[in-house]
Amino acid sequence: MSGAASPPIERVLFTEEQVNARIREIAAAIDEHYRGRDLKMIGVLKGSVYFLTALTRALAIPVKIDFLAISSFASARNSRGLVRIAKDLDEPIEGEDVLLVEDIVDSGLTARYLLQTLAGRAPNSLGVCTMLDRTSRRLAPLPIEFRCFEIPDHFVVGCGLDYKQRYRNLPYIAVMKPGV
Repeated sequence: MSGAASPPIERVLFTEEQVNARIREIAAAIDEHYRGRDLKMIGVLKGSVYFLTALTRALAIPVKIDFLAISSFASARNSRGLVRIAKDLDEPIEGEDVLLVEDIVDSGLTARYLLQTLAGRAPNSLGVCTMLDRTSRRLAPLPIEFRCFEIPDHFVVGCGLDYKQRYRNLPYIAVMKPGV
C-alpha cells in the first residue's frame, strides 16, 4: 500500500477486538430472543453491510437477509432533509420476524421513518439492532432492542461507517480529527 495516506483519525474508539467481541455478545442475545423462529434481518445500505455480515456469521439461528437503501434530501429551510427509500426490499415481510440493522442511529428520525414504513407491511414483529447508538443526538424516541455501543457526539469511521465513502473498511471504529 505504498503511497496511501493514513486515515485522518484522532483516536481509536473501539478496537477490532472490542468490536468483534461485542458483535458475538449481541449475536448470542439475538439467538436467544429469536430461538425457534425464522428471522429476517434488513440491512440499511451502505453502512450496515459490514456489521450485518459480521453479525449474521456469529448467529446460530437460521436467518434471511434483505436490504433497503435510503436517500436524504436537504432543503434550504430544513437541514435535516427528507428521507425516501431509494432501494426497496426484494421480498415481502408480512408475517415475518424482522430486525432492522443499522450501522449507527443518531437522531432516530431515519430509523423511525423506516420502522413506520416496515410496520405498515404487517410483519409479525419488528425490532432494531444497531452497531452504534449516539443517544445524545436523539430527536425521536426509538426502541432499540440490540446495540453494540453507545457513543459520544463525535464523527466516527470504520466498520462500515464512512467519510465521503472512505474508511468503511477500517476494522476498528475511530474518531475523525476535528476540522476534517
